[in-house]
Amino acid sequence: MNSALSIETPIKESSNFITPMLMVRGVEKTYPNGTNALQRLDLNIARGEIVSLLGPSGCGKSTLLKMFADLEQPSAGQVRWNGKADIQSQCKMAMVFQEATLMPWANIEDNVRLPLDLQGIAKSVSTSKVLDALKAVGLDKFNKAYPRELSGGMQMRASLARALVTEPDLLLMDEPFGALDEFTRHKLDSDIRKLWSERDLTVVFVTHSIYEAVYLSSRVIVMGARPGRVVADMEIDGPYQRDEAFRTSEVFIKQCSHLSHVLAEASGGHAHD
Repeated sequence: MNSALSIETPIKESSNFITPMLMVRGVEKTYPNGTNALQRLDLNIARGEIVSLLGPSGCGKSTLLKMFADLEQPSAGQVRWNGKADIQSQCKMAMVFQEATLMPWANIEDNVRLPLDLQGIAKSVSTSKVLDALKAVGLDKFNKAYPRELSGGMQMRASLARALVTEPDLLLMDEPFGALDEFTRHKLDSDIRKLWSERDLTVVFVTHSIYEAVYLSSRVIVMGARPGRVVADMEIDGPYQRDEAFRTSEVFIKQCSHLSHVLAEASGGHAHD
């Protein structure tokens, strides 16, 4: 388990340095109202990692995620995708938000098809991709159901299928399971790791939950209270294949405890779930 790394710690780039999927250099964000959301942030995320951004409310986690999605621009510094400034030509990105945001008038199959419709892909071509995505999240038997007929967890699965249907290599998730019950959340966390493994994804996952971050991640980035900055960068010691037994293991509990202390300091003395 790595010790905490200060934001001032230089990121070494040796002669055999492999270009990361995501690279952040000197990124700052100040909004027009004067709110300083991010303060000189440096970060690398390698292809194939599953990384959680953990920190107190308002620390800039979602702002940084939106920068990764090219939905938000930094006030200073640079974001690079595979070493380049243009996300469109460098990686296929999909994002899952806090709410499922499904179209209530459309069935689940049509909701999942939406990104392909926007790309102008014919229904004759897209249908198989939609059904594959629904099968991947366990909703293949609910393709003709409407959002109101599904539970919150199933709606979030549909939202995830809509992200997967474009076959992304970068999946960004902004606290998608925060409103779900603990059992459903645990199941979806396991599903995310399975999809990450099977589809060779790079995943960046925003969460407030220490337990979720440790279970999901190969690495956890802890951000300090506003203005957001990296206060710890911790590799997670855990098996590649994880199940409920990992949640009660000594190594899991120790890492959760360590992160709890780090997060308490980042939050000004108040630990989060």
